[in-house]
Amino acid sequence: MRTSSRACAMAAAIAVVAAVAGCQDSESANSNPKVLTYWASQQSPSVERDKEILKPELRKFTERTGIRVDLEVIPFTDLLNRILTATTSGKGPDVINLGNSWSPSLQATGALVEWNPAQMAKIGGEDRFTPVSLQTGGAEGTTPVSVPLYSKVYQLYYSKKLFEQAGITKPPTTWKDFTATAKKLTKDTDNDGRTDQWGLGVRGQASTIAVHYAYILGSARGAEYFSGSKPTFDSDAAVEGIEQYLSWMGKDKIVNPSDAENADWADVYEAFAEDRIGMMLVQTLGRTLQDYDLTAEDYGVAPMPVSTEPGSQDVASFLGGTNAAILKSTDNMDGATELIKFLTSPQEQVTLNAAYGTIPPVKDAEGKEFETAEAKIARQTMASRAIPLPRVPQETQFETLIGNDVVNWLADTATGKQPTAQQISSALSDASAKVSTGG
Repeated sequence: MRTSSRACAMAAAIAVVAAVAGCQDSESANSNPKVLTYWASQQSPSVERDKEILKPELRKFTERTGIRVDLEVIPFTDLLNRILTATTSGKGPDVINLGNSWSPSLQATGALVEWNPAQMAKIGGEDRFTPVSLQTGGAEGTTPVSVPLYSKVYQLYYSKKLFEQAGITKPPTTWKDFTATAKKLTKDTDNDGRTDQWGLGVRGQASTIAVHYAYILGSARGAEYFSGSKPTFDSDAAVEGIEQYLSWMGKDKIVNPSDAENADWADVYEAFAEDRIGMMLVQTLGRTLQDYDLTAEDYGVAPMPVSTEPGSQDVASFLGGTNAAILKSTDNMDGATELIKFLTSPQEQVTLNAAYGTIPPVKDAEGKEFETAEAKIARQTMASRAIPLPRVPQETQFETLIGNDVVNWLADTATGKQPTAQQISSALSDASAKVSTGG
């Protein structure tokens, strides 16, 4: 199996930056101290919607500081390559958003400003942020190069209607109970000999989601995916976590085999809204389900179940989300720092996270928007049951290799060919051997 273009681009970027690092600080795409260029990640269903959310807030920043912000909203599918181009050329925006799991890999380029204690003090200090969100700022044991902006964790969403019809009085709290609950929800509702209601829906064709499940379920069983910079993908716990995910469609038969073809979350949300599935395991949704005419009367939210296997750990989710960073090539370090201070201020954290349906990573962002059951569960998960994805420069390779393997295995499972533990272990060993450890 080959690594994706994203992983290859990352490796190439790191190599190129080593050669040009000496000239990065002297070049900038912006020489006007009264103008900042900001690349924001697309957080809502459309770029235009993001602009509608961000532009009024950025006008407030301009009114307070006199600094105009040139905003560009970039879809996540394009953002990493755009950032890599900027880091290798030394010419780019002043401030960027990035997926928080990219931080260690982008840190290896040497192109991002470090948030040492003195720099962090300029935005209120690290104590304002939740500990796990700060861990996503860079590689383990290093000074972070990004600051948390928006956070998400995985949660269990369930249909109140289908639970009531099945006589289920509460959401499951363990993975064993989860499977038993899902089996009660899986049925032939019109008695035509075909299952038309399933316990769980999954977005089976997305490699990023596949690696999320593999990582969460494996970590809950005690899996460690790197020892230093050395990949250790093929532990028994990692194999068992992947087996658990595949078995939902395979051995347990609680997921529709056609879900292996689901390319977008909309496929899952539509099935949930139409009573074709009883549960979803997805990242914090916020207002998303309102677009499907669902309200709190229609669905409930619960914490992710816990593993009861020997040697298990209380891991419910990795911490997903978006961070902000400053490129070293900026000619306006003070202004860029002020922009991140503004974006992470309590009021802006409330406004922006509420608009995007995400959870503030700062402790002092309080509002009625985060008093819902969903938000409270998310914050509880962030506080004690969430972990970052591997904090190593090879993280993007990990995501690509494992994610693609799990997607392919789920496709096989959909045809009745769920791989054995030995087959999974062998493939994970091969994947480990493909990861660069030169970092």
